[in-house]
Amino acid sequence: MKNQKVWFITGASRGFGLDITKAALAAGDKVVATVRSKPEQLKAALQHSDALLVVTLDVTNEAQVKTGVQEAIAHFGRIDVLVNNAGYGLVGATEEVSDQEVRKQFDTNVFGLLNVTRAVLPQMRAQQSGHIINISSLFGYGAGAPGLGLYGATKFAVEGISEGLALEVKPLGIHVTALAPGIFRTEFASADSYQPAANVLEAYAATSGQTRKGINQLHGNQPGDPAKLAQVVLRLADSEHPPLHVPVGRDAIALVRAKAAATAQEIDAWEEVSGNTDFTQA
Repeated sequence: MKNQKVWFITGASRGFGLDITKAALAAGDKVVATVRSKPEQLKAALQHSDALLVVTLDVTNEAQVKTGVQEAIAHFGRIDVLVNNAGYGLVGATEEVSDQEVRKQFDTNVFGLLNVTRAVLPQMRAQQSGHIINISSLFGYGAGAPGLGLYGATKFAVEGISEGLALEVKPLGIHVTALAPGIFRTEFASADSYQPAANVLEAYAATSGQTRKGINQLHGNQPGDPAKLAQVVLRLADSEHPPLHVPVGRDAIALVRAKAAATAQEIDAWEEVSGNTDFTQA
């Protein structure tokens, strides 16, 4: 018989977060779904299930995060799976994006993820079990498109954080997975889920400018089905030996493989120069 799990899912009002919440509830699990505002809308959409607790918090507010996690533990008694999903996109060339814009991006996608992870880990340590699933991106492996480099940098950080965290918590019975979706038909490409840089420079019209236009045209035409991604997440949560890295979608898998092959070629091409750096014995 399947063991019932308690999930803590951030950014659950739309996109991957909403689909994962629905899938976990449908599987008979309990879910703590976090939203930044209007919790009553999510409760109504999911029919006020007794297995659902909706918590209002902003992942960039550490005090709110701690309070929300404690509310979840008080309500359900444990947290078995944390899905760090909250985040948004930023589109603009490095020169176009302001300091304020990029700091806000990192505050949500990276430091917000860390806030939630730190708040949940004491409970998982006490249980000596748990699974942290960090939502990364195919852009966490390769820039992919001009103008998405800084967004991708936050996801590179998520991949790196996940690797380091996995080494730290494995002896404590806790698993970590960085899940890197490709292009899925979520709200990410809508104006509510990504922010274009306020400053637009003509010099980048053919690069980041084209990406900006492309995202607007992409909305509603993405190839990936988010409901199927949610089923992948459920499979991961049920796995006794979950992987550390999981690209999801044919586009993400292809990009990861191409990036690995290109990196290997560069290493081979420069190894004679870059590898010849040891001290010479007298």
